[in-house]
Amino acid sequence: MKRAIGVAALPAALLSACPADAHEKWFYDSSALPLRWDLFFAPLPLTFFALVIVATILAGLLWRKRRYRDFIPGPEAFGADDRRRRIVYAILPLIIGVHFAIPLVVDGAHTVLFSPDDHIKGVWAYVFGVTETGIALAFFYGGFTRLAAVLLALLWLAGIFVAGLQPMLENTVFLGAAAFFFMAGRGPLSIDRLMFPMLEPSDRLMRHAVLPLRIGLGISLTVVAFTEKFANLPLATHFLEKYPLNFTAALGIPMSNELFMLCAASVELGVGLFLTFGIFPREIIILAWLPFNLTLSVFNSTELIGHLPIYGIMALLLIWIPGDERNLDDWTDGLARELGPLRV
Repeated sequence: MKRAIGVAALPAALLSACPADAHEKWFYDSSALPLRWDLFFAPLPLTFFALVIVATILAGLLWRKRRYRDFIPGPEAFGADDRRRRIVYAILPLIIGVHFAIPLVVDGAHTVLFSPDDHIKGVWAYVFGVTETGIALAFFYGGFTRLAAVLLALLWLAGIFVAGLQPMLENTVFLGAAAFFFMAGRGPLSIDRLMFPMLEPSDRLMRHAVLPLRIGLGISLTVVAFTEKFANLPLATHFLEKYPLNFTAALGIPMSNELFMLCAASVELGVGLFLTFGIFPREIIILAWLPFNLTLSVFNSTELIGHLPIYGIMALLLIWIPGDERNLDDWTDGLARELGPLRV
């Protein structure tokens, strides 16, 4: 009986494994543990990787067959009409802006670039720190938001030369945010709308703003699945030795740390690919919600602040209706014409 219960709980265990070690580099020094692609090309990791690719392709075909409709109903199924959705869309840039502003200002104060493990030294620490703080304030108050978005994109590009390409690829979500705020602005509840309306984006740009935000998050998760797990199993197993989060033995289905990490990597890669290609976004967000919060009591404020941008994007994708022209109309109308003065 105990084993049967454990087997029944296995899917939940695998899902929960993902964020329990989603950011090993935040809590474990990986400088002495470079990527090991040779280990990735071993039979077991390749098998897990192949299974994720097959599952993604099959889900993509089903997504297309369903005409890009989620199984889980959206707010409209609970009585939300177009006007209510437009009002929520009008508020979302503020919510997402705050969710990016907090980690940016914390990173700036601690001289790190986007992630707790990417410490910047020398004169660049001051340059990047001041820049991150300025961008954070612009996103928080909604003043000169689009200029701050351009600055964020340039900061990401500069990070390639200062911190390296790999850390920036792990933080592509910030590049996606730069594109989002450049295309969408900060919405009606902002200083821009009141004081600098001529700096706001056109309706045409607003219609495309959500796409880079979703893809940026998806690429970040996909890259981390490799740099912290698939292509760096020594880092993953050392992390579990320091933080014993492998709980499968308690379910009666004990896994080795390596197998546990391969399961976690597969989940993280699957979530990343589904988001990148826009496959069943509502389902994948709901499945990932618990894992992204499961270890907050273990890693405390560092993980909470680091995940804030993801929470903001999740909130948007949960109510987004992919491939629906009326939804795009509601999005642009919400940003441009709800809750505040019209653009001039």
